[in-house]
Formats: sequence, structure tokens, C-alpha cells
Amino acid sequence: RAAPPAVSSQPNARPTPCQDAAAARAGDRVALARLLRTLQDPVWRYCLSQLRNHADADDATQETARRVVASIGRFRGGSTAKTWVLGVALNVCRERRRDRTKHGDTTPAHEQPSTPEDRRRPDQMAIAAEEAGAVHKLLAGLPPRQGEAVVLRYFEQLSVQETADAMGCSVGAVKATLWQALRRLREQLQQPDPTPTPEPTSQTQ
Repeated sequence: RAAPPAVSSQPNARPTPCQDAAAARAGDRVALARLLRTLQDPVWRYCLSQLRNHADADDATQETARRVVASIGRFRGGSTAKTWVLGVALNVCRERRRDRTKHGDTTPAHEQPSTPEDRRRPDQMAIAAEEAGAVHKLLAGLPPRQGEAVVLRYFEQLSVQETADAMGCSVGAVKATLWQALRRLREQLQQPDPTPTPEPTSQTQ
């Protein structure tokens, strides 16, 4: 006799993003709103890593949400909801970078990273901002496609397959891009710090 279906020990457990995406595709607006809230921070972090400006990251995050709402009916579950939404964000950021180039805009200097609702202590935020700023400074030295792959794979912790799905390319292309990016990052880390070390001041007695 077939075993009875498993009963969840947590009947009120929060739905996963994939469950919310499936429900949203069927017309559940509450699930759609919850999906957008759940993935807001990953999307915003990704947009900031690519555009390096808080205002632009805010705008890109809002545009990503608008596109997700407009196209949720086309989500088929071939990838995770997070991968799919980050793929939408990736395309938004690519368009923003192309617009900057087209209009001759210079890429703004990277602002201190945070999250829209950062509740850490000021000292924790300062340390995290300094560390994240150093990392993003390195990422800024990468070609855009390499930066996309590094952030998706190592910062948002997507698998290689999920990274390929988000970027719209093959697994082999992602592996090659990551190899090139990591080699370039190692070269940057090995370069000497151009900031001159101040000489100790002598004290006269």
C-alpha cells in the first residue's frame, strides 16, 4: 500500500520564493507582493554592485520589480525564483550601463554599501562598509560581464548553473568568465598600494 503523503511539521511555515512565484503566476497578488519583499535586498545589492550608486540602485530595483510584476505569468519554474528575478535585474543594469555610455556619462564613484533597512550598530556598519567598499572597489576594476558573474556566483551564492541561467549563457561560458575574473582580481591584489606611507616625524627635545 502506498505511504500516506508527508505532513509538514511546520504547517504555518513561510512559503519559499519558488512557491510564491508559482502562486503569483496563478494570480495570487499577496504571494507576488511577498516575493518582491523577500528578494528586494538581493536585487538591491546586485544593482548597487553593478551601478555603484545608491540612487541608481534604488531606481533599478524599482524597475526590476515592475518588470517582475509585468512578466510573472511567463515564469515557468525552469530556474529558482531568485535566479529568475536576478536575471531581470541583470538586464535592467545592463540597460542602465548602456544608457550611461550612450549619453557620455561617467560611472559614479562607489558609495558605501548598506541595505535599505540596515539595523546594525554604527560600529558594525562602519566596519562592514569599509570591508564592502574595498571589495566593490576591486569589482569595479573588472569588465562588466566578469563583475556580473562574480557577484551572482560568490556574493548571491548562486550555483554555476543558476549563474548561467541568470546571465543567459552556458555553464562553460560562466566557468571561463569566473576564471578570467578571479585571475584579474588576484593580479589587482598583488599590485602595490599606490598610497605613499607617511614618514615618521622626528621630535626634537
